[in-house]
Amino acid sequence: MTEELQTIVDLIRYGASRFNAAGLTFGHSYDNAIDEATQLTLHALHLPHDLSPVYGQSRVTLAEKEDVLGLFLRRIEERIPAAYLTGEAWFAGLSFKSDRRALVPRSPIAELILSGFEPWLGGREVRRALDLCTGSGCIAIAMAHHNPDWHVDGVDLSDEALSLAAENEARLEVRNTRFLKSDLFEGLQGEHYDLIVTNPPYVTNDETDALPREYGYEPEMGLRAGDDGLDLVLKILRDAPLHLTEDGLLICEVGESEQHLIKLLPELPLLWVEFQVGQMGVFVVERRDLVAHNARIAELAAARESVPAATSGVAGSPASDLF
Repeated sequence: MTEELQTIVDLIRYGASRFNAAGLTFGHSYDNAIDEATQLTLHALHLPHDLSPVYGQSRVTLAEKEDVLGLFLRRIEERIPAAYLTGEAWFAGLSFKSDRRALVPRSPIAELILSGFEPWLGGREVRRALDLCTGSGCIAIAMAHHNPDWHVDGVDLSDEALSLAAENEARLEVRNTRFLKSDLFEGLQGEHYDLIVTNPPYVTNDETDALPREYGYEPEMGLRAGDDGLDLVLKILRDAPLHLTEDGLLICEVGESEQHLIKLLPELPLLWVEFQVGQMGVFVVERRDLVAHNARIAELAAARESVPAATSGVAGSPASDLF
């Protein structure tokens, strides 16, 4: 049935057709069947991911064709994300190692990194930056790569994710990063940053339970975040002022949980980023605004914890006591 597949373009077209017919879910670095088929084909042929279309009519050998079709078959039958099959994901113009130790890099924050976080930084100086819930380290490493004068910390609770981040740090030869194990801010006492960027878990329980099979290969702790997806986000909003410099900025991705956050905290002045493809659930907020609304944020965060607000330390302290 595949004897007529003779060129690179033939294989890509065939793979895309098979993927669409099989009803695959896309969203792990690539959002359509053609792009996934292209990357799997080029990977199997040991060709660069940005190969010129001029080579599309190049003929493949029988052995090469079998390698490509073997990857296609695994993608269809096992529903493994393409990035886990190739072991590589591109983020902010950089090639990251990707495997099941962390989510596949795919945050729209990459666009902010490439734009220097402008106009949101407004020209303010950044000496220290933090990537909270760093996973594979893609945000921290990309920030460090594109801003060599910054010192960037990456924090995660998962030892496996941190091991992958360390491998990516070495892979991309960055020298201005540091990776630390911490449950959000718990291990960062005394640390302060001009910019905190975070892509925390924000998928609701119902959404996590209903995710397509592809997402089952990713660590659930990087996705699930309570009934409205905000269990960790509220803690971050509560505690971030303690780790931001006076003129500091927090940038946070919440995806589809944007609607829940706006309902919970309509008074908090969040600026929602407009990306090239539209809004994607990423907000920017100033430290001073987090301080001004800390009492309400702390109340909401404490309600989700077993420790009552009155005895939960930072969570139960009004802004006037903290700042």
